[in-house]
Amino acid sequence: MQVVAARNITEHNQAQGGLQIREDSRRKQSQTLVQLARSKTFQQGNLNAAIREITETAARTLSVERVGVWLYNEERSKMECIDLYDVNTKEHSFGSSLFKINYPAYFHALEQERSIAVDDARNDTRTQELSESYLSVFGITSLLDAPIWLEGSLIGVVCHEHVGEGRQWTLEEETFAGSIADFVTLAMEVNQRNAAQEALRQSEAKFRAIFERSSIGIALIDMKAQIVDTNVALCEILGYRREELYGKRFTNYVCTQKGDLEIYKQLVSQIRTDLGKTSKVEVKEQPADRHRIEMERRCPHQDGSLVWTHISVSVIPDSNGQPEFFLAMIEDITERKQTELKLRASQEAAEAASRAKSEFLATMSHELRTPLNAIMGLSQLLQQEIVGSLNEKQKEYINCIYTSGEQLLAVINDILDLSKVEAGKEELLLLPLPVSEICNYAISTVRDGALEKGLQLTCEIDPEADTCIADERRIKQMLLNLLTNAVKFTAAGEISLVVKKLPQGMKFIVSDTGIGIDSSQFQFLFQPFKQLDGKLNRQYEGTGLGLALTRKLARLHGGDVTVTSTLGEGSCNDLQY
Repeated sequence: MQVVAARNITEHNQAQGGLQIREDSRRKQSQTLVQLARSKTFQQGNLNAAIREITETAARTLSVERVGVWLYNEERSKMECIDLYDVNTKEHSFGSSLFKINYPAYFHALEQERSIAVDDARNDTRTQELSESYLSVFGITSLLDAPIWLEGSLIGVVCHEHVGEGRQWTLEEETFAGSIADFVTLAMEVNQRNAAQEALRQSEAKFRAIFERSSIGIALIDMKAQIVDTNVALCEILGYRREELYGKRFTNYVCTQKGDLEIYKQLVSQIRTDLGKTSKVEVKEQPADRHRIEMERRCPHQDGSLVWTHISVSVIPDSNGQPEFFLAMIEDITERKQTELKLRASQEAAEAASRAKSEFLATMSHELRTPLNAIMGLSQLLQQEIVGSLNEKQKEYINCIYTSGEQLLAVINDILDLSKVEAGKEELLLLPLPVSEICNYAISTVRDGALEKGLQLTCEIDPEADTCIADERRIKQMLLNLLTNAVKFTAAGEISLVVKKLPQGMKFIVSDTGIGIDSSQFQFLFQPFKQLDGKLNRQYEGTGLGLALTRKLARLHGGDVTVTSTLGEGSCNDLQY
């Protein structure tokens, strides 16, 4: 009799089969990760190509219908799909968006969890917000999402989307999804590094081109004052070839002055001091002038001549902020210096001529005034008939002599005043003065002349303009000059004096309805001894000193005189200070 023992090994075989499937999946996942690590696409730094390879490889490895990479926008208000691979159509797409405000639970889960493995995506609290607008639309039932982190911040997510019956994700698959997200991070880092290297290469090429083509000489100098590099312009300024300058001391090519070495040391010391402050506490950005020195020095040319240069020296720090190089910018200013010397000589000659003219005019005026005072004094005695009576004809002649003397004395006084102002010897006695008294004095002085010509003379004073700060004699003289001119050049009509209070000062406006001035003559208005009516038989007498002296006195007060005029209609003179 035989005894047969039978055992049901179905479950055992199923378990063995499951283990084999999981082992095959792990092997496949490992091979995929190794394949991605060796991919040339990553090494090339092409982000789009790397992302496309990642999504395709992940979809095949996990046997899911769709894999997408989503990244935050700059405002972190939404995630945008930069690539989504569809296994069925074998096509890539992009452009969809998920707004954070619409899916708060999902975005919160991304921030908190290593991965979001959801078997029933439409009912899970973390993803059910996506059901109506996204999951149902594409028939997605299960999700395996791995957040993408870069430099400690969540920047996006890799979404593995399963279509059909619900799928239970294994721990190995979750780990693989996290590794895929890490590869996205790696691709982005490589892309950023390559972009930075390319930007650095382009920047170096651009600055090298600027360095070589600059019309200003440039030298790179180490901390031992030895020349490391120069451009063509500096070689031309000094007359040496580049090879001849390499390794030589920069100070050999500059005519240094006493104290220059201390200036360089102070510059380096300032850099180190600011660096020390920055390392201890946060300080405000230092102005560039603190880290740069500028000077004008002569540089010896190879031919033995001296070249005037403007030198600007700044410090280039290393990666730790410590001084590493000096950068010297050298500009040839020889022509400018020669021009400055010529201008200085011309200015000195002009000033000497002006002083000689002023001294001559002052001397001549004094010489003229002495006999003139005698003539006027004797004329007055004759007018008073102290030495005897005069007939009508004699009185007429005496009056003519005295009037002519007065006019000549006024001219001499104007010349003396102008000479004093131009020589810088005029000193003002500034005092608070009542505006009404000044205006009344000026108006009363010219009233007789205005009435003789039938002119209407008016004065209007701003109630707030009660007091002005000025030299009493000079303010009266300026107003009289302006009003006298207005009377002289107005045949009929009106002359007005208006005073206005300004926030900073006072304005006196003298207007008339006289002959006016052509715009082409404005340039001659304030030139001494210049009469706009220059004909031999000119109608209006005068020396042309009034306006010139008035402007100089106004500027001495810190103000000015301006004129607006229309030929045939009248003029308006503004005295403001």
